Amino acid sequence: MLRFLDAGESHGRALTAIIEGIPSNIHIDIDFINEELKRRQTGYGRGKRMTIEKDKVEIWSGVRANKTTGNPITLIIYNKDYNNWKELINKEAEDKDKIFVPRPGHGDLVGYIKYNTGDIRNIIERTSARETAIRTAVGAICKYILKLLGIDIRSKIQSIGEIFDENVDIYNDHVYKEIE
Repeated sequence: MLRFLDAGESHGRALTAIIEGIPSNIHIDIDFINEELKRRQTGYGRGKRMTIEKDKVEIWSGVRANKTTGNPITLIIYNKDYNNWKELINKEAEDKDKIFVPRPGHGDLVGYIKYNTGDIRNIIERTSARETAIRTAVGAICKYILKLLGIDIRSKIQSIGEIFDENVDIYNDHVYKEIE
């Protein structure tokens, strides 16, 4: 069984993940993981933070000589923007600059109700889009292993409401390579 746990805050020192259940002797391509992280940062609607962070994953355990050892794999992505936030975010920080208004379209309100914190700063640190960086790295490892097994993952938006896209055939290898 494959399982992962992630930790860290959007403006904290780093994002981390531990993956367990990956067998030994599987080749891991760190360049593939970093390309997936780079791909995550493209597209419409990306915020200013994407220009600050140039994500690169480090593998701290579970991989030796680019092969899995069978031990849990530890990943880390450092937040370059941490130095601008450390007075507010670090464990010794004073409880100031409280936030009480949830952002629309985020998990802020749900977290506020669930944890009854008053201040939602701790909630927004975990409901930020920044948090998806470490999950992308975990997913990239899984995607790469599937690729080694001959399984290719492809996706597209086929429709939004009553608007349909029938022009792009993602099953055609030539077309898929062009859009990938």
